[in-house]
Amino acid sequence: MAPYPFSTVTPNVGVVPVPDVRLDVLARMVRPEKVTPAVVNFVDIAGLVRGASRGEGLGNRFLGHIREVDAVVHVVRLFGDPQVPHVEGAVDPVRDVETVDTELCLADLETVSRRLERIAKPARLGQAHYRAEVAVLDRVAKQLNAGVPVRRQPLARSEWEALRNLHLLTARPVLYAANVSESALTARPDPALEALLTHARVEGAPVVVLSAAFEAELAGLEPDERELFLQDLGRQEPFLPTLIRAAYRLLGLISFFTTRLPELRAWTVQDGATAVEAAGKIHTDFARGFIRAEVISFDALMAAGDPTAARERGLVRMEGRDYRVQDGDVIYFRFNVTT
Repeated sequence: MAPYPFSTVTPNVGVVPVPDVRLDVLARMVRPEKVTPAVVNFVDIAGLVRGASRGEGLGNRFLGHIREVDAVVHVVRLFGDPQVPHVEGAVDPVRDVETVDTELCLADLETVSRRLERIAKPARLGQAHYRAEVAVLDRVAKQLNAGVPVRRQPLARSEWEALRNLHLLTARPVLYAANVSESALTARPDPALEALLTHARVEGAPVVVLSAAFEAELAGLEPDERELFLQDLGRQEPFLPTLIRAAYRLLGLISFFTTRLPELRAWTVQDGATAVEAAGKIHTDFARGFIRAEVISFDALMAAGDPTAARERGLVRMEGRDYRVQDGDVIYFRFNVTT
């Protein structure tokens, strides 16, 4: 962290493994040559300041970067440090959250207004599709003008569809990362943190509390020292894995596993994906020639002890292409592709 604003001008992209103890357990069971975890991409974008929607603080550039993401992890400052001055002069997490929301709402309002201008004429001429879209956009615009992000507006599925191609910034789900001081990790929650938790609870957004300074210090330690530090906090792992898993859930993602040697791998699909969609994640031929999926849940496999015992006990199920994959499923796909 640099002690001045806009130190991150160009977004930094990190491909981050998703921590999953199930993968470690499976690795001990099947002893693969290679273990490949699921991953999630994090894009580090500079913060927004008041007036960003009008270009303040290189706002237009940063708003453009946000349009490319599927969800937002909003890192909210809750620590005081004279060496790292706050752009507003003092720490106030709820004010900072509201500032960002306001700027994103204003940017979305401009997007919606431009769309309304383009479809005004065909709507006046009586084209039903455009008249329906105008009705939706008018309601959304009024809420945005009142400072209500799209994600907090009560919209029907068909109305969401009308907004899809606009790529509105405030339609993205949000997770708040409360960045506290190292001492605050073991202290009682302070009023500022409680205020942020209350704000997030009202909009139904998850919050992960962490200390970036502590995580940086922890990363520089030897494994034995790191374990002692975590024991002092009463934790089995750092706070960052919690943030990574929370972001994974925020995106509506789940993992399934394939154990065919030499590789054990976690694959990522949207919650609700079918077996044939999951097969396509591995290779298009798997989906094209799909025959069936042989499925066992992680818990059932653990109870059996190993894949051979699971088959002998009849715990492996045969599922068709429309089976909805469950988080933690261990799947073997059967397929046949003729040339």
